[in-house]
Amino acid sequence: MDKIECRLPFEDTAVGRLKQRIYNMPDADIEELLKEYGIPSLGELEKPGSYIQNTIRKEVIENRRNNDIVIVPVGCTENHGMHTVSAFDTLLVTRIAEAVRRKQKKSGNPPINLAFPINYGVHPPWHQGMYGSVMVSDEAFEQTIMHVMYGLWNDGFRKQIWINNHAQQNEIEKAAKRFMNTYQLPGFYLALEWHRAVREFFEIKEHGGKLEDRFVHADEAETSLGLELFPEMVDMAHAEDTGPMPDFKYLPDGHFDKSVEDLIRPNTYRSRAGDLPLELVATPEAVVGKASLAKEGKTIRAVVAICEYIDLLCNNILETWPAGTVPDPESTTFRTNKEMEPYLKEPGSKGWKSIYSLPRIGPY
Repeated sequence: MDKIECRLPFEDTAVGRLKQRIYNMPDADIEELLKEYGIPSLGELEKPGSYIQNTIRKEVIENRRNNDIVIVPVGCTENHGMHTVSAFDTLLVTRIAEAVRRKQKKSGNPPINLAFPINYGVHPPWHQGMYGSVMVSDEAFEQTIMHVMYGLWNDGFRKQIWINNHAQQNEIEKAAKRFMNTYQLPGFYLALEWHRAVREFFEIKEHGGKLEDRFVHADEAETSLGLELFPEMVDMAHAEDTGPMPDFKYLPDGHFDKSVEDLIRPNTYRSRAGDLPLELVATPEAVVGKASLAKEGKTIRAVVAICEYIDLLCNNILETWPAGTVPDPESTTFRTNKEMEPYLKEPGSKGWKSIYSLPRIGPY
């Protein structure tokens, strides 16, 4: 592979250098990395020892003592066209999280912990009424995330990465902020919108990439991701293509970014309301773009990049706050170190107190 220049600059940090390395990595090295991550592999939701919920309690405790980071995949149930499944968004983030865990376990390092995914989500206004999509209210969604965060914290998982793959990033970020405002608990909480995190790797051919069009929904880019991570659930014989709705008045292009926010436009696609036709009316196929152009290999560097980034992120988190420790309570919350001492002990240990007995001090 010839070295090409990325349209978006790589920052001179560990993260930027990681992205640049993968961006210019020879194809053979990409293949070797895929083997390390075991990509593609069948899902592990029912594989014993893969998630907190399918690991015996003794092993959960032993794993947490070595690595107390938990990843919670956040997807949805949404129609993604005749050619694939409504769990598409959920599968993308679970397969990515599972891949990172596999590689860390192979390397001999204490692997991250995984929690079962959130597979019902909120949707933008133009998704209203679409068949095959299940929508929950913003309040129900945010409250669910907050209470899951609370329960995981109480079990000692005080470093939480919520990996999102749907148009609900704002609500996840809001839930994390509400959690802190409500409970004032020290920890590390990140709402990671994964494709935005590696947006450099969704480039179109015009700028040296492999894609014909920008990433939107169930299209060339997203369907290619399905072929990379769960090809057994994609049937290209049924892939369809769509375009803008004829005779509908759209605002001129240039104001809003698309799904991976790689154009750096003034507004994100999530910030708008009222000006787009309902999906049910404009694209009842549940595809926005040309799904027929999808092909395995078109988005594989994005998959490798996010796996490598999450691996780096986990290492940096544990280097900063080793397992069993958290950011200083008196610097990051309105709790005192003395007040938090029994709650920060290992769950179930002598002198430990359940966080459910600690009064809230936030406004919610």
